[in-house]
Amino acid sequence: MTHHVAGRRRRDRRGRGLRGSLLPGDLPGARSRSEQFDELVLDAVNRVSRLWGSQLQAVDVVVEDVPPAEPDGVPLSLAEPASLDEPARIVVYRRPVESRAKGQQAREDLVHEVVVQAVAELLGLPLDVVDPDRDGDPPD
Repeated sequence: MTHHVAGRRRRDRRGRGLRGSLLPGDLPGARSRSEQFDELVLDAVNRVSRLWGSQLQAVDVVVEDVPPAEPDGVPLSLAEPASLDEPARIVVYRRPVESRAKGQQAREDLVHEVVVQAVAELLGLPLDVVDPDRDGDPPD
């Protein structure tokens, strides 16, 4: 029986060479797609928070893989206002966003637009007030 100590490099049992990560942990390729997506959402929230940070302090931002089934199509996000026992919440759905955005820049832009749209919905403000630098139409 072979025991493996975490973080230690070893040869695999068939002698194919050292086993371990191919990329250092600080490079983008070393993170999973979901981790990269989480970072995009965090960056978008941070950008919006520069103007609206005080109004967004009590808002939870969550990333989920897929939305619950809806008859009206597949949403990219959900903005839930606060209730008596729950804080306000923004949910960004990773799979629908990724399927609509082709390429890294398009994904970054769409994530930002989805976050802006959810914040605008929560705050009851127009999109261009939430993000004065935005351009384009809101996502479906």
